[in-house]
This record gives sequence, C-alpha cells and structure tokens, in this order.
Amino acid sequence: MGNRAQYLATMIALASAAFGVIAALAWNSAITDLIKQFLPAGKGILPEFLYAVIITVIGVIVMVNLGKLAERAGEKSIM
Repeated sequence: MGNRAQYLATMIALASAAFGVIAALAWNSAITDLIKQFLPAGKGILPEFLYAVIITVIGVIVMVNLGKLAERAGEKSIM
C-alpha cells in the first residue's frame, strides 16, 4: 500500500506542476497583451527587458511574502 500512496502523491505533484505551468503561460500571455497596450510592438528590445524586470520584481515580492506566510503557518502548527 505504501508504493501506491507514493505513486498517487507523485502523480498529484506532477499534475499540479503541469497545471501551474499552464496557468503561468496563460498569465504570461495576458500580461504580455496588457504591456503591449502601453508599449506597442516595434519599439525595440527595451520594452521586453522592462517587462522582464517588472515581472521578476513582482515574482520576488510574491515569493518572499509566500515564504513568510509559510513560516507563520509552520509556527502556528507547532504551538
């Protein structure tokens, strides 16, 4: 039974990761289209780097805050 549970956990993790990638691609398309509203195509490579920097900063902020939230949740479960 242990192998079956491990197999199921692995399949759930893989499916979650796959749907995460799909969601990320969907958000990428949506955000790219939004950026194009303000920075139309043909403006050179600078808008693409600006987009990459903005998304990276947002990603770092989100990940740091999720890490803090996970720490707090871990502390509460110990008490």
